[in-house]
Amino acid sequence: MRNVSEPSNRRDQRAIDTTIAVLATKFGNRLVTSRAVCEQHGNTTSWIANEPPDAVVFPQNVDDVQEIVRTCAAHRVPVIAFGTGTSLEGHVNAPLGGISIDFRDMNNVLAVNSADLDCVVEPGITRKRLNEHLRDQGLFFPLDPGADASLGGMAATRCSGTNAVRYGTMKDNVLALKTVLANGDLVTTARRAKKSAAGYDLTRLLVGSEGTLGIIVELTLKLSGIPEAISAGVCQFPSVEAACNAAIMAIQTGIPIARIELLDELQMKATNLYSKLSLPEAPTLFIEFHGSPAGVAEQSARFGEIAADLGGSAFEWATKPEDRTRLWQARHDAYWAARALRPGAQAFATDVCVPISRLAECVTQTQRDVAAQGLVAPILGHIGDGNFHLALLVDMTDPGEIETAKMVCERLVERALAMDGTCTGEHGIGEGKMKYLAEELGAPAVHAMAAIKRALDPDNIMNPGKIVPLG
Repeated sequence: MRNVSEPSNRRDQRAIDTTIAVLATKFGNRLVTSRAVCEQHGNTTSWIANEPPDAVVFPQNVDDVQEIVRTCAAHRVPVIAFGTGTSLEGHVNAPLGGISIDFRDMNNVLAVNSADLDCVVEPGITRKRLNEHLRDQGLFFPLDPGADASLGGMAATRCSGTNAVRYGTMKDNVLALKTVLANGDLVTTARRAKKSAAGYDLTRLLVGSEGTLGIIVELTLKLSGIPEAISAGVCQFPSVEAACNAAIMAIQTGIPIARIELLDELQMKATNLYSKLSLPEAPTLFIEFHGSPAGVAEQSARFGEIAADLGGSAFEWATKPEDRTRLWQARHDAYWAARALRPGAQAFATDVCVPISRLAECVTQTQRDVAAQGLVAPILGHIGDGNFHLALLVDMTDPGEIETAKMVCERLVERALAMDGTCTGEHGIGEGKMKYLAEELGAPAVHAMAAIKRALDPDNIMNPGKIVPLG
């Protein structure tokens, strides 16, 4: 008999079939095995192959999740949490088969504590739906990764997004979690208190663990007040370097920017075509300020002076909510806009993050590398925190082009690591970037992660094949 300390790395179809049969008696039509549904619950947004689960279950409460996990644990069958499927590095793939838990039906706001600026939610609720619920109370949850992702998925992947430069990333905005571990136990990581020195910080351990240590079933989130005044605008620059330097100088001089996004000239061309805008096709910053009317006006003026010194154009401001929404929707549609530049090609989005002092250098070197290889790859980024994205448009019928694109991605990561950056600022590790962790953090750190994984998930059933390999 296999020792439980030796996690399985093989697909066990007999155990999977038995698990599905047991779950079917308990969940009825809330368990689905159709090929189409299962493929929708595998990865579909990068060049990583789709590896669908064998069945999808739709729980309605925490007890359901515990029942699913305990059944899977009894037969040592993989279990993969699924929010909305917007992750990019194969996080929701099932390389060993198994059961996908889709949190579509666990999408409620359980409590809003407006006096404490926090709320308690189920993992399946999306950020847009949460903010619709909060709007009448003058509150909002500020993280905005672009896609209308689920809050559970956002926590599991430690997402950030366009507002991170002011409001922080997911790790800064999750106060507590309830998580189902690999044995079915329900763990509460913290209380609603704003600070605590009680024990290990299990909340931060589980935020960003990508479902490999446990399955998030409840989140307590930090909220912010809706700003009294919001002003958004765009400004063009003569080069990507000038745009990056404007962002760097603004951050270093303490201007409290809420959002600052870079779109290079190719991305601006795509955005104009897709979103029906008529902005100049030049490196462009999308910027937003939050605060009082006087504060926003002062911040805008100060940034305008910095931009002018670096050759930036006059700002085009959008203060009406509908105009701001249209502007930021164009930014959020950048992925789909990029795909339209080369019909029939697949878009492979990847990201890195570097110290902001190295940002301009990293972006311009990446542009030169892409051009030298004859590839089409728009660049955009959350440059207020040194994070940028490359969307490679690749002809999947051309093996040589695929290999060239992979080499460009390899060099992008090597470039970021050489600048004391990271292989991923917000997309996460998943399957796609496992090989970079040892180079970035060192073998001892990866071994420590593997030890944590083995301690909490000795049979390797929690989203296996992600973050760290287990032999």
